[in-house]
Amino acid sequence: MLSDEERLTFLREVEADAELKKQFVAFQNAYALFNLGVQFQDKTLGLQKYNAFVVNKRKSAYRQQVRTCCRYAAAILLLIVSSSVLTYWVMRSDDSPALPVTYNTLYTPAGQRAQLVLQDGTEVWLNAKSKLVYPSRFEGKSRNVTVEGEAFFKVAKDSVKPFIVSVGEVEMKVLGTQFNVYSYPETGYVETSLLEGAVKVFFTGKEREGVVLKPNQQVTVSGEEMKVEPIARKERFLWREGIYAFENEPLIHILKKLELYYDVRIIVEDSSLFKDTYTGKFRQRDSLDDIFRVLQRIRNFKVERDTEHNIVTLRK
Repeated sequence: MLSDEERLTFLREVEADAELKKQFVAFQNAYALFNLGVQFQDKTLGLQKYNAFVVNKRKSAYRQQVRTCCRYAAAILLLIVSSSVLTYWVMRSDDSPALPVTYNTLYTPAGQRAQLVLQDGTEVWLNAKSKLVYPSRFEGKSRNVTVEGEAFFKVAKDSVKPFIVSVGEVEMKVLGTQFNVYSYPETGYVETSLLEGAVKVFFTGKEREGVVLKPNQQVTVSGEEMKVEPIARKERFLWREGIYAFENEPLIHILKKLELYYDVRIIVEDSSLFKDTYTGKFRQRDSLDDIFRVLQRIRNFKVERDTEHNIVTLRK
């Protein structure tokens, strides 16, 4: 394990050498891409991987290893990732050199999810087809990020620097808490669900008019309206573990999630199917055919696939 002095020396070398900095960023990108969908719960492991990279840099085979990582990263062009959990460890030391603040974007495509740790120690889980924009490190009086899609935050406590999540014209302000944000643009609403701590939800520039949630409460923002109500089922937040749960949910809502998780278009020719509600769970690793077989036990319907156009049609 490298000492603080050795890490500082290495970071200064990275900052002074443009080519080395480029290679280091490429390694971060590849690392984040390879670990999409993996739950980064062992921070010690993250630090070990970072130190291993630094050590490898000093070996003769270093440049060849970096070229290999770059080739792997280039093969996954679908994702736009400019940083990873390593950012937290690089910027953690108080003695770190004053590197410029850059804004990074993590995007998870359909059927994928990701987790990362921000520079302040905040943990973020990102669901399918979601985007998180965050700085390489937090400066100023607040910690600001933006989200599109669905994300779960476990915010590191900081009593003097609030953590603020922005979704369009809606903002969520916390000091240290756990909450879920659901904000896919096509739904037309933003839903914030609080599991622990406290969160204030308000429109940009109108913080005094916002609402403060208590644990097990959620607020749905639609247009200019804010509706606060109890959280019906916490199981729906198990998506972080690749488990999707629903209870007495209309088929149309379930199909929208399946489209999201499996990157497929689903057409229902008989609208009477929408009258049925379903309760159950499925895992991300389950196939779409497996899920349809379970749903067909409640209401019989036919499933036709158009693999060329990636379309699934349901009919009676």
